[in-house]
Order: sequence, then structure tokens, then C-alpha cells
Amino acid sequence: MARVAGVDLPKNKRIDVALTYVYGIGRVMSQHVLGKLNGAIDPKTRVKDLTESQVGLLNSLLSKEYRVEGELRREVQANIHRYVEIGCYRGVRHRRNLPVRGQRTKTNARIRRGRRRTVGSGGKVKE
Repeated sequence: MARVAGVDLPKNKRIDVALTYVYGIGRVMSQHVLGKLNGAIDPKTRVKDLTESQVGLLNSLLSKEYRVEGELRREVQANIHRYVEIGCYRGVRHRRNLPVRGQRTKTNARIRRGRRRTVGSGGKVKE
């Protein structure tokens, strides 16, 4: 099993698809990464067929030229924290756990807002 940027890649997948398991690399970025290696790794090869030198090439390229995994996650969190600190609209939405990108909240938005909480007692109390 190949370990790239701290992530174990699935053995039976092609390398161009398996690279998408790394945070910060999608399908297009994986094509760019393999293209930069100048044909050292064919995109059709399976992860289990990679040699140690090819895995080393991938690791060195990703660590030098791309921000992936922990470094990228820290950068995103720092950006969110900056929004919250300066009190901009996006920061306020993050602070209140509401959708940030303009989605409606009168209905829907359940993922971000959590479970429904019923307001009221559910009817009049009889004496």
C-alpha cells in the first residue's frame, strides 16, 4: 500500500483516481501532478504496481510544490478564524453556525443548523 502525503492510497485503484484521496487534490489536480512527472508514472497504473522510487517521486513533488493535507487544512482554518476575528459577514455566519454562502435558512439548512427544535408546548393546557 502506497503512502503519499500521509495518506494510504487504495491498492486496486488507478493512480490518477487514488491521488484524489489526498485532501486538496481532485481529478484535475491529479492529472497535473502526474503530468509534471514527465511520464515517470502512467496514469493508468494501479497503486499496487507502483515502485518505491515512483512513490518517492510523488511524495517529493507534493511536498515541494503543493499544499495538501495538514498544511492546507491549517490554512483554511486560519482563514475562517480571520473572518471571525474581523467580524465580516462570513465570519458572523461561521460564528453562528449558519450557512455562509448565501443559502436560504427559512427552510432547509438542516445540516448546518442541526436537528429541529420544536418551539412552544404543543397546545393549550386544560384546567
